[in-house]
Amino acid sequence: MPKPARKLRYSRVVLKLSGETLAESDGEHLTPKVLTRIALQIKEVKRLGVDLAIVIGGGNIWRGSVSREIDRTTSDYMGMLATVINGLALQDALEREGVMTRVQTAIQMQEVAEPFIRRRAIRHMEKGRVVIFVGGTGNPYFTTDTTAALRASEIGADVILKATKVDGVYNCDPLKNPRAKKFDRISYLDALRKRLKVMDSTAFSLCMDNHIPIVVFDMFKSGNLKRAVLGEKIGTVVSD
Repeated sequence: MPKPARKLRYSRVVLKLSGETLAESDGEHLTPKVLTRIALQIKEVKRLGVDLAIVIGGGNIWRGSVSREIDRTTSDYMGMLATVINGLALQDALEREGVMTRVQTAIQMQEVAEPFIRRRAIRHMEKGRVVIFVGGTGNPYFTTDTTAALRASEIGADVILKATKVDGVYNCDPLKNPRAKKFDRISYLDALRKRLKVMDSTAFSLCMDNHIPIVVFDMFKSGNLKRAVLGEKIGTVVSD
């Protein structure tokens, strides 16, 4: 495994991908060329020697909060299953690019993925493999943002990189308001007070308690994932 470059800012990273980032348009669930673009950025980062884990959402397939006609607990479990589909699709894209991966799930399905075991996940990363965490926390009423904060805390990650389709955190939607103000840096508490839709309050609390910064950035600009890992000024940093 290659040694990390001296200028590497973060050596162990959790990358949070929403399900929506895996599709090119709203009408699609998964887009192969988008998966390939993501895989190539991850491959570029792995060459730096970074320990990398990924937490993936399932909103492109099922979003539990949308349907009011299905019991919330049942709906949340359906969403967890959606993350498994996304995780397997990303694993396939990564391994096509020669990046070895392991999928670990919080819901037991031994024919499809390993169960989440903290020490095993860390060992996989030490061996140079990318670990994809699916199935959320394994419990309803928790988002995959909270999963990212939980897994980052468990594996001792230096940072959570939250991939979005905009270049950081704004005081309002920049796609709707051209005068939206971007924050280069903001505290967890200010983000909560301003009700900025970065992560949910449970995820913020975990990150705050364990001093894990969050970098919100546009992953769909080529090279941005590498820049984020190197600690270059990119996106918005949410921290103490």
